[in-house]
Amino acid sequence: MTVTVDQDRCCGAGQCVRNAPEVFDQREEDGIVLLLDPRPPAELRSAVEDAVVACPSGAVRIVED
Repeated sequence: MTVTVDQDRCCGAGQCVRNAPEVFDQREEDGIVLLLDPRPPAELRSAVEDAVVACPSGAVRIVED
C-alpha cells in the first residue's frame, strides 16, 4: 500500500490526522495535509482507510502496490 495526498485538494479539515497521526500531519500555517509516511506498515492500514473515507475533499488516497 502506498498513500498519496493532493495538497491542492486538501481543505485542512484534519480528519486524516485524527485517524492516522502516524501517517499524516498538517502544516502549521494553513492546516494543509503533510504526508509523514507514504508506505505505512500493514497494521496502520485500517486507520489509513478510515482517513481516506473521512477526508471531505478526497485529498487522501491509497494506491495498491
